[in-house]
Amino acid sequence: MSEHNDLLRKYGVAVTAQRLSILGTLSSHPHSTAVQVADIVRSELGTISRQAVYDSLGVLAQGGIIRRIQPSGSAALYECRVGDNHHHVVCRSCGKTEDVDCAVGHTPCLTASNDAGFIIDEAEVIYWGYCPECQCQDTDAKTNTPNNDSPKS
Repeated sequence: MSEHNDLLRKYGVAVTAQRLSILGTLSSHPHSTAVQVADIVRSELGTISRQAVYDSLGVLAQGGIIRRIQPSGSAALYECRVGDNHHHVVCRSCGKTEDVDCAVGHTPCLTASNDAGFIIDEAEVIYWGYCPECQCQDTDAKTNTPNNDSPKS
């Protein structure tokens, strides 16, 4: 917890029990939705409104303390891994999300053909596929055919 205390102070964000609990939750449960974070924090602190969780996540994301990603068709996901421009792989069937380090090798799609005058400092890439568990359970995944009946998290 003192690591999270120091992190909040470093970024000039008020240290509260709610924010410390949220950071602890995201450290142990990366790629969590706000609802998942609220459930875990509530089990630790007793009571916290969903709005307080959303507000804290917003402050932490805006301050660069956590990262917010939103894969297509998914609720926003939050994580503590920031500042390294890593990417994500998302399961089309169950929605499981994992970190992927930056692309290696020749990466023409990461170089903008026209930067429109922007100074580009980040590229966000999401790889889509089927996690090992869903590959074993879903015969559609084995043939790389999306199963539109499968729930997404």
